[in-house]
Amino acid sequence: MCWIAFTKIFICYRTIVFNFLLTKIFLFPVYLPVGTEHVATATLPASFNDLLPHFLVEPDDEYIVKNKPVTLTCRSTPATQIYFKCNGEWVHQDDHLIDRTVDPATGLPIMQVKIDISRQQVEKIFGLDDYWCQCVAWSTTGTQKSQKAYVRIAYLRKNFEEEPMAKEVALNQEVLLRCHPPEGVPAAEVEWQRNEHVIDPVNEPNFLVTADRNLIIKQARLADTANYTCVAKNIVARRKSSPATVLVYVNGGWSTWTTWSACSSVCGRGWQRRSRSCTNPTPLNGGMACDGQNVQKSACTATCPVDGGWSDWSNWSECGFLHTHTHTQPHAPANGVEDVALYVGIVAVALCLTLILIVVVLVYRRKKEGLDADVADSSILTTGFQPMGIKPKNSHLLTIQPDLTTTTTSYQGTLHSRHDGTTHTGTSKFSMTNGPLLDPLPNGSHHTLHNGKMTSDPAEFMTRLSNQTYFKTLPRDVANTSYGTFNFLGGRLTIPNTGISLLIPPEAIPRGKIYEIYLTAQRKEDLRLPLAGCQTLLSPIVSCGPPGVVLTRPTILSMDHCSDACPENWAIRLKKQNYEGVWEDVLMMGEELISEPYYCQLEAETCRVFSEQLGRFSLVGESLNMSAAKRLRLVLFSDAYCSTLEYNIRVYCMDDTQDVFKEVMQMERQLGGRLIDEPHVLLFKDSYHNLRLSIHDMPQAHWRSKLLAGYQEIPFYHIWNGSQRFLHCTFTLERLNLSTCELTCQLCVWQVEGEGQSFSLDFNIFLLMDNNPSGSALAGPSAFQIPYLIRQKICSSLDTPCPNGADWRLLAQRLKLDRHMSFFASKASPTSVILDLWEAQHFHSGNLNQLATVMADIGKQEAMIFLVSDGEC
Repeated sequence: MCWIAFTKIFICYRTIVFNFLLTKIFLFPVYLPVGTEHVATATLPASFNDLLPHFLVEPDDEYIVKNKPVTLTCRSTPATQIYFKCNGEWVHQDDHLIDRTVDPATGLPIMQVKIDISRQQVEKIFGLDDYWCQCVAWSTTGTQKSQKAYVRIAYLRKNFEEEPMAKEVALNQEVLLRCHPPEGVPAAEVEWQRNEHVIDPVNEPNFLVTADRNLIIKQARLADTANYTCVAKNIVARRKSSPATVLVYVNGGWSTWTTWSACSSVCGRGWQRRSRSCTNPTPLNGGMACDGQNVQKSACTATCPVDGGWSDWSNWSECGFLHTHTHTQPHAPANGVEDVALYVGIVAVALCLTLILIVVVLVYRRKKEGLDADVADSSILTTGFQPMGIKPKNSHLLTIQPDLTTTTTSYQGTLHSRHDGTTHTGTSKFSMTNGPLLDPLPNGSHHTLHNGKMTSDPAEFMTRLSNQTYFKTLPRDVANTSYGTFNFLGGRLTIPNTGISLLIPPEAIPRGKIYEIYLTAQRKEDLRLPLAGCQTLLSPIVSCGPPGVVLTRPTILSMDHCSDACPENWAIRLKKQNYEGVWEDVLMMGEELISEPYYCQLEAETCRVFSEQLGRFSLVGESLNMSAAKRLRLVLFSDAYCSTLEYNIRVYCMDDTQDVFKEVMQMERQLGGRLIDEPHVLLFKDSYHNLRLSIHDMPQAHWRSKLLAGYQEIPFYHIWNGSQRFLHCTFTLERLNLSTCELTCQLCVWQVEGEGQSFSLDFNIFLLMDNNPSGSALAGPSAFQIPYLIRQKICSSLDTPCPNGADWRLLAQRLKLDRHMSFFASKASPTSVILDLWEAQHFHSGNLNQLATVMADIGKQEAMIFLVSDGEC
């Protein structure tokens, strides 16, 4: 018996030692299934004992769609063992599915292993690391590891970060439709549809899908008028943006004149006419009709017919062999006496018109000589006057002679842009100052102007300009446009809240000339400015004109720039677009020549361009070293109202210029967003490193982030290039309870691995609850906070009088409504009236938990029903 016991102990000890040696040699624990001593190993032929295993199949990255698990496969030869390790931990042997075969060509053993990964396993991994698995194979010589296979949960959010916008474009104009698909894993692929049909740029060369998934229509045709939709899809879902309508319009053009018709009279004074039609081309889709008359008439005079008459007989000739005598016609048919009177009248009228014209010229010269004496305030010579609008018949006409039929017009008050009908007397939150050079006239200044007319409609003015060849790229909207009519007294054009203005000094316009001048801020997506190398756009693209007008003094164009204003770090050029649409360098900062028609003064945040020629300008900078930095403005917006668990914080990154900030403010106002904090300025260096943003220090008990990663990045070249007016990223947060109304957190912004500026922003948000953000009419349960069934139970419980007073009267006291006791008592259901009053008082700010506490104090079990979740209710 002792020998048997000793033998069993020896066998057990041998097994333990053998397993221990395997663990040390192969660095892997060997699991022995209960009831067997079989181990997942294979024996190699002696001739292959010195071979390391190599992988025939390595595991690949996989995505978990919804709740469907994924399978990872690994195959190796020659191998004695093969197992998976996931996130640094060995997968249990029971979770492996192992298959052994032999290679018929070499006789080497082949081992294949498979494991399944579930969604629950992946969700257990917290932090920034992804879930990964790796295959490890053993042979008698050593081990080999396969590549890592990452397993991620696939998803695709519902809302597009940027949807295409509807546009109206002229025929043959380039169209850009932007699309930023929803966030997803894997990243969503984008395709474009036109009227629900997929656009294939390969077969349709007029379309181009850019690398950042925007759609470009190279030359808009009439057939391109359609609804365009951006479609984002991955292995999980398919999302479609709202359709954007592109309307291609055609402005009308006149055909050639027909020949003059025959005179309407066959004798004496008449009329003849010719006509043309607006069919070259015909206006379509809201395009402008032709300007001018389609019929012209002209006076004509037809020669009247005169019957012939015989003259007197001549004398008889001498007598001859034959005796004859003749008479002849005295003259050909001629006009009668009445025609002579007509010609005399025409000559008299011509003489009268000549005399009247002479008198008019004399009167005009007298008025022109007395113009200077009519300026009541000499300050107008250094500032300007309220723009006048004299609409020329031909938009290409640059100068207009004074209108002799208009009386003297007086103006009193401060100056403002034509499209802003109010006078700004206060300083708003985002007011801009352009320095003492461009200060407006003081209140009360009085100027008397001659030959003035009220300005025409701004939209009509811009439409007229955009019809000319050079002005095709001008925006058709008037939100960022100012214009006016000026003479030698000069003036000023300003686009509010953009930092853009044009000063027209006195005497810049020659005396006797009147110019209709405009100033507009171009959107960068409507106009492409070619950049190369380290070049970046430092200012808005500003157009002033019309180009080609004669100026005797330079105008001053003011616009913001976003450089760090360190000349040693930059080579800054002033660019101007010529008539062919090519951008040319007209000035190198620091190398200005006073003999040139351009000069520039670079201030800390503003650039003043002195120019004797109007046109389209912009500042372009090229960094000379990695110390060059652009000023970026970071602006935070959030949802104005929050009626769901999700809450979005949008962080905009833009050039530090006022025109872009104005555009973002207008867009957020349409989206219903609100500004969280004052804008912050960040210096972004030319270090080729991205900008990283992250949110920290959220109260974990009330909030959590829905981002899979701990931060978001904006690529360096997207920012440095400056071709996009603004970039933004969205942080989607989720509150764990609808009653949470406060958020405190920290936003960190820094340039990755660079020496640029970084900062942290602490902010505190109080959520405004709005259950009806879209309208004022609500019907049904959504109009109340207390669910209907719960309300009925409370009424049935409290309407019945209770001896200890635990009824509707105690409810009124606890809600501080006891002064209305007599009123409540007169109603069939006093409790219902009390709850109605509570709903009216607390519709936007009511807390059901407080009402539940009052019910619990009364001693009613109905208070517990308030703890039911929203889904169950």
